[in-house]
Amino acid sequence: MTESADTIADKPQRPCAIRVRDLVQTFGGPRAILDGINLDIYRGETLVIMGGSGCGKSTFLRHMIGSLQPDSGDIELLGQSIIGIEEEQLNEIRKRFGILFQSGALFNSMNLRDNVAMILMEHTDLPEETIDIMVKIKLEMVGLREHWSKLPSEISGGMKKRAGLARALALDPQILFYDEPSAGLDPVTSAEIDQLMISLSRQLGVTSVVVTHEMDSAFTIADRMVMLDKGRVLKIGTRQEFEQIRDSTSNDLSTDEALIRQFLTGSFEGPLTQRKQTSNYAEDLLGLVAPQIASRPAVTPTRAKV
Repeated sequence: MTESADTIADKPQRPCAIRVRDLVQTFGGPRAILDGINLDIYRGETLVIMGGSGCGKSTFLRHMIGSLQPDSGDIELLGQSIIGIEEEQLNEIRKRFGILFQSGALFNSMNLRDNVAMILMEHTDLPEETIDIMVKIKLEMVGLREHWSKLPSEISGGMKKRAGLARALALDPQILFYDEPSAGLDPVTSAEIDQLMISLSRQLGVTSVVVTHEMDSAFTIADRMVMLDKGRVLKIGTRQEFEQIRDSTSNDLSTDEALIRQFLTGSFEGPLTQRKQTSNYAEDLLGLVAPQIASRPAVTPTRAKV
């Protein structure tokens, strides 16, 4: 169930790293991409934002890092609103958070040392000797110090993600944003990235915001989880609360809970499937009735619970 700004305000407050109030984005269309989102993200926690393709999670992330401005609503990062402020002010706030992009987003013409050092050279007045020491520290944190002279083309996909994370850590951020950190990785490498994220959160005390649709990863790293659907918040809760919905065998779940359970388990049958079938493309285009596809069992999580 979506929480209103008043409902959140009535709850006992923990120190917030990010506060979102009544966030709306339509891009000028008839349907809201983000439909009045309210959310508090606490300092030091790992919050996972999940949902199906087109639910609004990537758009939400872009608003939180300041690359998009909403139609209405407010976002505060570390106590300061980022809505409607000057680019110079926004850039100062951006120094306090880091971003791991889905691809790693490394510069292919630069080795790993220069990819990480670039941030320090651009935003600090540190001498090159000190920058080299800091780069080695950041690369050591992600297990890549010995590879600092290699180009991105000379390392694996998982190593690129780790190098991107080292760059995101360059300015000792208070918040880390992760955009699909497990995308394109094999299961073992994905698990290694998850454990690295957990380790860094514990060591550094950073607030981590992770956008993902990888359920194994989500249930491994999350302190709390948020489920989005059609731009609205279906549920905000702890990992344990989402596990209860995922593992429930009850037929008395609410519509939203049934939708969440279908997404978490990867089941073919459920409200998400029914919703798609009510507006079938073939029927709309040609007047044809789509063939019925045999039901399949839900996907079972592959990783052991931690």
